[in-house]
Amino acid sequence: MQAKPDIREFPPVQLEEYLIQKKEKPFRVKQIQEWLWKKSVRSFDEMTNLSLPLRKMLTEDFVINSLKEDFIQKSADGTIKMRFRLYDENLIEGVLIPSIGRITACLSSQAGCSLDCHFCATGFMQLKRNLFAGEIYDQVVLLNRISVEAYGKPLTNIVFMGMGEPLLNYKNVLAAIDKITSENGLNISAKRITVSTSGIAKMIKKLGDDGARFELALSLHSANNMKRSKIMPINGSNPIENLAEALNYFHQKTGNKITFEYILFDGFNDSLEDARELVELCRKVPVSMVNIIEYNPVEAVPYKKSPEKKREVFVNYLERHGVIAKVRHSRGKDIDAACGQLAIKERNGTVK
Repeated sequence: MQAKPDIREFPPVQLEEYLIQKKEKPFRVKQIQEWLWKKSVRSFDEMTNLSLPLRKMLTEDFVINSLKEDFIQKSADGTIKMRFRLYDENLIEGVLIPSIGRITACLSSQAGCSLDCHFCATGFMQLKRNLFAGEIYDQVVLLNRISVEAYGKPLTNIVFMGMGEPLLNYKNVLAAIDKITSENGLNISAKRITVSTSGIAKMIKKLGDDGARFELALSLHSANNMKRSKIMPINGSNPIENLAEALNYFHQKTGNKITFEYILFDGFNDSLEDARELVELCRKVPVSMVNIIEYNPVEAVPYKKSPEKKREVFVNYLERHGVIAKVRHSRGKDIDAACGQLAIKERNGTVK
């Protein structure tokens, strides 16, 4: 028996055709879309301005595969990590990060990841599948609700820095952002959304061609191809020169802000020579800022965070040479919610 389609993945044009075929008025599409996205309902029974027969018909022909909260953890620093259960029993994680003047939701775009970055816990997971647009959207809805409950404020910013590579789920990520930013959705400004990528040059160019309105962050971690390939295998097929060209293309097309993310590893990428190479790259790409991130420990990974003294020397070198650098201190380390720590674990602690 064929599974019923998720109505949120059903294009409005096809939904209108369906309604006409069922002798319903086409304006019902707008009502249904409003319930699904603006009001974020989880069942057809909640669509109270639709007739009972229509609600029954929708229930018979469609489903709403919404996320379910599976587990919540709160860090000593106020960070909240939520584990979500998908309709097919796969699990993902999202994080709510409060700071002065903003509350940021960190979203996942895939269940697992295929890129095998050697310092990231998610890289030890198998890629289960891409998330649908509605599943990405639901993370924002649920994290926003927790934000209001826990902090008395709605979230202000969104970053795609959770599980998965967003540009390997291009269609669904952009569809979700379209709904998140729409007046008929959550109406969050695209300028408050940052998509972080490990670096897929052709997809970065596609973002430019498609007129993406959000900000872009590149997980760089080394401006040296040999070193970057050692910790990020994707660099083999997307070397830094190709990424620089793609980022310039993206900026020319959109004018949107670009940032580099740079985790400092002790004795690996934190020397003055590494800083010099980073400065040279920043002169070739219109980068607004380099986010210097302290490494968060991941079990069975040999890398260690750079000592504070070395970090200061590194950052000072960047600033003396005209590169704006901001040190990002990790949040939620005690609940494995910090950068690079997201992974679904079995009860015995092994990565699933």
